[in-house]
This record gives sequence, C-alpha cells and structure tokens, in this order.
Amino acid sequence: MRSRRPPSLTLRTTLAFALVAMLTVAGAGLYLYVSIGRTVMQRSDHAVLARLDHFRKLLRYDLTLDKLESSPQLFENMLDSEEDIFIIGEPGKPPVISVNPSHAPLPQVPVVGQDQALNDTDLRSGMSLEGVPLRAASVQALSGNTEVHLLAAHVMVKEMAMLASFRQRIYVAMTLAFVIAALLGYLLLRRGLRPLRRMAAHAADITPATLDSHRGSRLDSHDTPVELHQLSDAFNAMLDRLADGYQRLMQFSADLAHEIRTPVGSLMGHCQVALRQTRSVDEYQALLASNLEELERISRLVESILFLARADDAQAVLERQPLNLEDELQRVAGYFEGLAEERQLRIQTSGGGTLNADPILLRRALSNLVANAIRYADADSEILVRVDRRDSEWLIQVENQGPVLAPAALTRLFDRFYRGDASRHQRSDSNGLGLAIVAAIMHLHGGRVTVAQPVAAPIRFTLVFPA
Repeated sequence: MRSRRPPSLTLRTTLAFALVAMLTVAGAGLYLYVSIGRTVMQRSDHAVLARLDHFRKLLRYDLTLDKLESSPQLFENMLDSEEDIFIIGEPGKPPVISVNPSHAPLPQVPVVGQDQALNDTDLRSGMSLEGVPLRAASVQALSGNTEVHLLAAHVMVKEMAMLASFRQRIYVAMTLAFVIAALLGYLLLRRGLRPLRRMAAHAADITPATLDSHRGSRLDSHDTPVELHQLSDAFNAMLDRLADGYQRLMQFSADLAHEIRTPVGSLMGHCQVALRQTRSVDEYQALLASNLEELERISRLVESILFLARADDAQAVLERQPLNLEDELQRVAGYFEGLAEERQLRIQTSGGGTLNADPILLRRALSNLVANAIRYADADSEILVRVDRRDSEWLIQVENQGPVLAPAALTRLFDRFYRGDASRHQRSDSNGLGLAIVAAIMHLHGGRVTVAQPVAAPIRFTLVFPA
C-alpha cells in the first residue's frame, strides 16, 4: 500500500499564513464587537436612567398626574422611539400612562426611592416577544402629595441590528483576510522558494560526467539567500565527497582490472604456449605450478577485496580480548625473521602493555606493516617495532629506513592498489592493498593509522588504538 505524500511546503505554509491572518482579524473583530456591544449597552442604560430621572424631576416640580392623564399623546411624543417603554401609575392601581408599543413582557424591577440616586445596578434585563433584549428600571416619585411609580425600559432593536450588521462585516473581513493572505502568501512563498527550485533543477542536471566539474556542478553560495547558505555549502560538500568517491571508484575499477589482467594474461599465455606442441610431464607440472601461483595471487587479491568490502559495510564483527602487546610483537617479528635475514634486515621490538583488540585483525595489521617495511627498507638496516602509551591511546609504531617519498605520495599510501614505488606496471608480490587493509582494521577498532617521514629520516607508520 502506497503511503500518502505529505502536502507541499508551499501549501502548508500558505494555509498556515492565511489561518493566522484570519485568526488575527477574527480576534481584532471580536474585541471590537465586544467593546462596541458594551458601549451600546451602556448608552442604552444611561438613556433609560436619564429618562427616569428627568420625569421624576418633572413630576416633582411641573407635571401632575391629572395633566398627564389629560394629555397622554404629549407624553408619548416626549419619548425617543417606538422601542421605548414608559409606565406611570400609583402603587396598586392601574397605570395612568402606559406606553408599550411592542407589548414586551417586563421583568421584575426593584423600585428606587425618590431620594436615592439611580445607577447601573438598578437596571434589570428582559426579553421582548421577538427575543430582543431589553433593559428596565423603576423609580419612586411624588406628584404633589401623591406617590407615583415610574418604570422605563428600552427594547434594543436598533442596537441588535447594528451589532448584527457589524458581526456580518467581521465575517466578511475574516473571509477576505483568509483569501488575500492565502494569495499573497502563495505568491511570496513561490518567490521565496525559487532558490530551492533552482537548486533542485541544478541537482537534476548533475551527471557523472559533470560531477567532478566544480564550475558546472557546484552551487554558488553568493547567489542564494542567507538562510540557504548552510544547505548550499552542505550540498557542495556532499558533491565533493561524491566526486571523490566516484573518482576513487573509477580508479579502483581500473586498478582492479589491471591487477586481474596481469595474472589472467599470464595464465592464458602459459596455456597457449603449452598447447602449441606436445610437452613432457615435467613441463606440464611446471606449467601447472606456475598457473597455481597465479591463481593463488588472484585468490589473495579476492580475499583482500572481500575484506575491505566487509569493513566498509561494517559487517565485520570484532572479537576483542586482552592482548599482551609484547608477545604479539615478538610473534610477528619471529614470523618475518627469516624473510628479513634474506635481505640483511634486523627487526627490533620494544615496549609492551595490554590492549583490548581483535587478535587476528591486530596481527594482520602488524604483519602488513612489517611486510611493507621489509619490502622497501634499505639493505642492512633495522626495522623498529615499538609500543608506547600516551594519555588515553596506545601507539604501535613500525619504522624503517627507506626511499624518501614525496608528501603527495604519503597521503595516498592508504589508497587501494597504490604503490609508493610507482611500479604499477611491473610484476610485484604486492597487490597494493596491504596498507588499505591496515586502515580498514584501524577504522573497525575506532582508531586510526598515520604515516610520517621527516626530511632525511626513517618512515614511520603509527597504529593509534583507543585505550
């Protein structure tokens, strides 16, 4: 089952940007809506209280119930709108004046004394028959010597209509903010991500033929935004590693073909010569012995390549155990003693200690270094193999006096199939993988191998093991 592809970065960022813009407008609109609603409510409350206070004063000084009862139309004209409710009457009697055009039910309202000041806490909320909120208050007044109760209310029809209109505008503003922010965000992101698309197109154009061309395949960091410099530099570094690895692979393939071609060509030549005429048994045996030697060389080459492949893929499992380094050095020196004497060389060992390492791989690394020293050391010289402990590392050094190598050659000694004597086209008992195997063994142990040759001084290989 194929997994769903995640939405594009442009789409996700555009939607997020538009959502933030919409929520921002919604938050601002909600704040304004609540603020305006409170202001409208306060104005309505103040109008109700001001009307009660005004009529209470009129009844006290000018108006009487008789005048109001004889001129009800005049009283109605004194109100502001049809949403205003006003009721005047004596306690326990039918109201003298009752203005309630919408017949809205009135809430229970406490009556404020005639000498008490009116405030917002004296108001009560109710609901008209149409479901519109209203605010009401009641006050006691004196008309001559008669006690009168005044009740004023206001049905907030216009106010609710205004708030509803404002609410609709907020919805429209939210929608427009979302759409406009989405369009602008998309355009800005498309423009902002243009360098990434150029990088993708540039990467798609890279081929093995252009991989090693710095001008053709590398990204120009100066042509990218600051935020992409790290990505550009990392991409160029990756291309450098790929180019180096590809170059090494090409060189390895060429070297491998050369190494195999030599013994295979020798085998074919021996067989062709043998088949030209009838040979004696001794000659056939000599031919088979020569072929066997070439086959053994191919077998060693294949084993070395297989070991390096496993080391590169981290498939080799180390069997670490405590090793006496003095014994290990003596073992390797004894093994190569005969070969060293043939070349009038002497192997000297010194130092010791206990190292936790794989015994087979350690002996192979030491054997490769000592064999390399015997192969290239000056006649009648010494090969020094010593152990030293520095801080948290074990150092095993193999040193011999030999030909002076250029610095460029020293850096390539651990490359596969590289020979420092430049005898690549000559028959040799070395396949150029010995030092590469040493480097792979040290990598498996979490250590490293180094080489140094000061001017007019012996060449020194150092195995560095973590203690």
